[in-house]
Amino acid sequence: MKKDFLKVLDFTREEILAIFKLAQDMKANKKKYAKSLEGKTLALIFEKPSLRTRTTFDVGIQQLGGFSIYLSPAEINLGKRESVYDVAKNLERMVDGIMIRTFGHHIVEDMAKYAKIPIINGLTDYSHPCQAMADFLTILEIKEDFKGLKLCYVGDGNNVAHSLMGAGARLGVDVTIACPRGYEPNVIAYLNVKEAAKESGAKIEIVHDPVEGVKGADIVYTDVWASMGQEAEAEKRKQIFMPYQVNDKLMSYANPDAIFMHCLPAHRGEEVTDSVIDAEYSVVFQEAENRLHVQKAIMYELMK
Repeated sequence: MKKDFLKVLDFTREEILAIFKLAQDMKANKKKYAKSLEGKTLALIFEKPSLRTRTTFDVGIQQLGGFSIYLSPAEINLGKRESVYDVAKNLERMVDGIMIRTFGHHIVEDMAKYAKIPIINGLTDYSHPCQAMADFLTILEIKEDFKGLKLCYVGDGNNVAHSLMGAGARLGVDVTIACPRGYEPNVIAYLNVKEAAKESGAKIEIVHDPVEGVKGADIVYTDVWASMGQEAEAEKRKQIFMPYQVNDKLMSYANPDAIFMHCLPAHRGEEVTDSVIDAEYSVVFQEAENRLHVQKAIMYELMK
């Protein structure tokens, strides 16, 4: 296992499946791992607010016998009050691992470069690997196998889209990004996953027609139209993305047994309607719960 967890493409198919197997065992046998990280401390650095990331890492490390320390933006103010290098060199002497949720992806990469302890990417503007791991663990639970599956992500080609493409490329799941023109995924991220997909045979594509994207999909996925830091664009984006709303009509083009996924928080009535997110085929809360289990597996592998 590698020292850090920065992005999905850093890991092989076998390594990802091993994390899933461990996560499933942890989910089924909570007490078995109750002392597995006894005495270990995880620093939680938050430059962005969070519900699921904060709760799942905090609860997860405690369920493994360790404990966490929460460091807010005011306490660190990365790159301003203290440099990333100084934070890394301080914390490596005090704690056993660092989870960081921040803006620029270079911050987590620098932290991993400077710190001798494991770094876990809790989210950057470029990637959201723990979310994608929880997503694909959920898909595995429901579909039982990845073979022949198609995931269609409808919306902004953001950090979540990047990580979903990476996971699909590694695990052999076809991923279609259906987005408006000008809101495609990062070009470098797209080229990297296309190259990685050659090994698994996954088809990774970008389309601009949501109906075309969703046709034949086993998983329909969406996210908010304006991410943190894009609030000023929210109204403009709402007008551009409204044709990409996941509603009953759009879901009707997917396969009959398709599931709906969303990384949450959801803006109901915008990127998804209540009738979809509250439907029986929606697995958003199972997906959210699996953040806890897959992150416990990641922490265990990195910090034991």
